[in-house]
Amino acid sequence: MSNARFDLQGRIVIITGAGKGIGKVYASEFARAGARVLAADIDGMAVEAVADQIRGAGGEAVGIETDISDPDSAQAIAGAAHTHFGGIDVLVNNASLMSALPRRSWLEIPLEEWDRVMAVNLRGMFLCCRAVFPAMRARGRGKIVNISSSRVWEGIPYRLHYTTSKAGVIGFTRALAREVGEFGITVNAVTPGLTLSDSQVGSTSHNYLATAAEGRALPRAQVPDDLVGAVMFLSSPASDFITGQTINVDGGRAMH
Repeated sequence: MSNARFDLQGRIVIITGAGKGIGKVYASEFARAGARVLAADIDGMAVEAVADQIRGAGGEAVGIETDISDPDSAQAIAGAAHTHFGGIDVLVNNASLMSALPRRSWLEIPLEEWDRVMAVNLRGMFLCCRAVFPAMRARGRGKIVNISSSRVWEGIPYRLHYTTSKAGVIGFTRALAREVGEFGITVNAVTPGLTLSDSQVGSTSHNYLATAAEGRALPRAQVPDDLVGAVMFLSSPASDFITGQTINVDGGRAMH
């Protein structure tokens, strides 16, 4: 017997940044739960490989190459969801620019790098939300899940532009929730802790990863699977009366 409150069977889910890292795990797990997945990523080959893997396992998925900071590209994601699946139920705004960023003093951040981070992490999210809104409004329901970062609770230094953009995600989430609630659309955020995704492991020292684990109430490394439950909950009917909220998933390192 299943509980319909948590049922994602047949739901049409767009996941940005789905070609690698945590986004790849989200795409695979939503498909395993019966959702139809539109996986988007700036790396077209990577995201098509993710979609192929999902289809090979019996799921439904389409991969699309996209730059979410470009308005036409963001609109193309929504168009592809309509073309292939007939609508949009969920948007997971996972794509962001982070692991490629050097850790350095705020005084050393090039202006063009600052602007690129804001273009992807904030403008891209804004454009994707605007792209999916008409479909959600037409259905009278929808779920938007924005991925922020637990860095905002701790003020972790040396990637000031990234931390600033992820703090903006929380403000964006709260304000948009009030604007779209009348249409049955919920908007929530998740703040992941430092997670051992494939992209993160390649850009983070072992010493830093060990320090992050030691500061948690649950003293172990965080892995992508630790985030799946919260994101799926916020995408399911079980969270229909929750909006404008931020759930921290970091093993109890930051508590608020």
